[in-house]
Amino acid sequence: MRILVTGGAGFIGSHLVDSLVERGDEVLVVDDLSSGEERFLNPKASFHRLDIRSPEFGTLVRTEKPAAIHHLAAQMSVSRSVREPLFDADVNVMGGLNLLLAARDVNARVIFSSTGGAIYGTDEGLPIPETAETWPVSMYGVSKLAFEHYLFAFREQFGLSHTILRYSNVYGPRQNPHGEAGVVAIFALRILAGQVCAIHGTGRDTRDYVHVADVARANVLALEREVPGIFNIGTGRETSTNTIFSLLSENLDPAARAEHGPPRAGDLAASALDCARAGQALGWEPGVQIEAGIAETAEWFRLGGGR
Repeated sequence: MRILVTGGAGFIGSHLVDSLVERGDEVLVVDDLSSGEERFLNPKASFHRLDIRSPEFGTLVRTEKPAAIHHLAAQMSVSRSVREPLFDADVNVMGGLNLLLAARDVNARVIFSSTGGAIYGTDEGLPIPETAETWPVSMYGVSKLAFEHYLFAFREQFGLSHTILRYSNVYGPRQNPHGEAGVVAIFALRILAGQVCAIHGTGRDTRDYVHVADVARANVLALEREVPGIFNIGTGRETSTNTIFSLLSENLDPAARAEHGPPRAGDLAASALDCARAGQALGWEPGVQIEAGIAETAEWFRLGGGR
């Protein structure tokens, strides 16, 4: 099957590309390398250095006619979305619309990498199901939700097939410090550099950390099952920032130090996703426990992967 992956040189996208190549698919990678890295590109995939907002990207889709598009390219920094909301919307909404218009013209199915950590309201009980209200407090979450709505409209107006995967905080090898789970990469790099890790607030705030290998597998299952709908992809397990620091220091430097500072405005106190629907419809469930996943990630950074 011919499959196009936007953001395929990035953290999550490159792992997905590896899985698709191993599956035997013909894979086209689109990435502008603004955050992705050439060293993560699978040599068996066809690479096109393009911005998803460009006319050239639309031409590529219409020429190559992929059967499916895994859409991972995005402005991914929550803090940047607050500082630069116009840029965030330009990439995540206008770039996404450019993709949808081209996908419509070739009838390519779209599998969209959305967010669970930034899209739901702040008053929901945990773990949060897909039926929870969506009231994002960051512009990043708003732009992701807006694109979900565009997907729905394109299905209703043009019959465009799609699946939405709402990730919790993804971590693992090849991670950079700019995404929603960037604290894992930030702490690892600082510990290895002998620097103090800054923890905002008490460190007892929690997130649902899901390993990148599990996320890549969810994407493959969404492709194979062709089940429409919205699916949370996480573990349902809360892990505190203090625990993340402790696990990383155990694996990298037991003498590492952390300092607590003021909490950041807008940070959620806790987050975890209910992923039962993904289990029922996709046959997916997380396989990597946080302790093993952090150990693997720490080793990748220790060997110089985060250079």
